[in-house]
Amino acid sequence: MFWVATRVKRTLRTALLTALAASLACTAQAQDIEDEAPPLPDVEAGAVPEGSVGGMGDINLYPKRVTMDARSRIASIGLYNRTIDPGEYEISVVDMVMTPEGDVYPVDNLPPGVSTERLRPASGFLRWSPRRVRLLGSEAQTVRIMARPSADLPDGEYRAHFMAVSVPQDVDQGLTIDDAVGGADGSAPDIGVLIRPRFGISIPIIVRVGETTLDVGLERLGFVDTPEGRAIGMTITRQGSRSAFGDITVTAAGSSEPVAIARGIGVYPEIDSREVILGLSPQFDTTLLRPGTVLTVTYTDDDFAPGETLASSSFVVP
Repeated sequence: MFWVATRVKRTLRTALLTALAASLACTAQAQDIEDEAPPLPDVEAGAVPEGSVGGMGDINLYPKRVTMDARSRIASIGLYNRTIDPGEYEISVVDMVMTPEGDVYPVDNLPPGVSTERLRPASGFLRWSPRRVRLLGSEAQTVRIMARPSADLPDGEYRAHFMAVSVPQDVDQGLTIDDAVGGADGSAPDIGVLIRPRFGISIPIIVRVGETTLDVGLERLGFVDTPEGRAIGMTITRQGSRSAFGDITVTAAGSSEPVAIARGIGVYPEIDSREVILGLSPQFDTTLLRPGTVLTVTYTDDDFAPGETLASSSFVVP
């Protein structure tokens, strides 16, 4: 009995020490995230930083894209409530895959025919805090995120998507089904369905390990007809282990106003090309698009080497 009791005590002590070590490790990690994460821009209450992204809901995220490498493994993401109403949000990190049409889908909800074979997910080695936030009207909150890839991870680019999803606020639940059908005299109201939309917004988190390469091209340039009118279509080709991300500008010889422009166009490493269609700028004088006019399409980097030209090509108005 003495031996059994001693063994139980040792087991309990080992379990307690293990739990304490895990707790201290989590605390240290959270402290590392808090201490080392870079600060976000200062803005007035209710305002959002330039370059933030918004969705259908009531919050903005900043920055529009997070990139980490061996020199920076910790990042800050700001959530900004644009309204005067409070809101609560769940924070998660999910893996998503891009299609050649430029659509991005969560890996747990893929349409038929979309493959994850070439995707390099990052969710397994990302840590973030907090995981749920409540924002008062015009309030902001910083979420810290840390990348801890294993030492033997092959060189390349890994990606996940930071997602903030609104939590429905408590509202009157209305009648229960029993209440609705319980009127013996038939005076009970009809049964209804309460739908609560949950708005979400996400940004990519890029983690680069070791050396990465990229080669970009522009092909199949020309005009296309869309339901919204005449537009310019093209194919962005990509080779290498790194994603492309930047702005596309179409210019016409003899005009200072862009024919078309699109910002934040990405091509992720799981695809070799992406189809892009740009509507004509409302400010551009379309009478200048005479046959023989030379149009130049330029894809400018806004990621690895901001401002550098990733690819450029020209075509002639038929």
